[in-house]
Amino acid sequence: MADPRIIDIALDDKTIVWRNADVEQERRIAIYDLIEDNSFAPTRRHEDGYAGPYKVFISVQEGRLVIEIRREDDSPLEAVILGLASFRRPIKDYFSICESYFQAIRQATPAQIETVDMARRAIHNEAAELLMTKLDGKIAVDFDTARRLFTLICVLHIRN
Repeated sequence: MADPRIIDIALDDKTIVWRNADVEQERRIAIYDLIEDNSFAPTRRHEDGYAGPYKVFISVQEGRLVIEIRREDDSPLEAVILGLASFRRPIKDYFSICESYFQAIRQATPAQIETVDMARRAIHNEAAELLMTKLDGKIAVDFDTARRLFTLICVLHIRN
């Protein structure tokens, strides 16, 4: 019986140089929300018909995003590799707006926070749509899953 969802997700902590408390909180929330509700279905059929659930390990290797997909028993299924060039701008923009958002939370008016948050959500949504496009034909994901995966991709790109 098919169960196309992620039941466990991990990031390659070796590639994460530094993260502050705000980023760590974003990572925890993204992982929690992703495990609670996601749609994740690799499009490649496996000989034995395995169709989930999945364990996922995300890393950056040689400038490429690597999404390792495993079975529930941890045996490997496949790795999906995406070039990161098209994500550079959305990641940079997302970092910039998140920094503004975290500062606004500490010192801005509710109206200013709402304005920055709307911009943050817009950038996040555009990046999720880009990720869905790049995964097309490789992994079928819904919009919310793509948003949470993009958050985790950003965490992998944090530099001091």
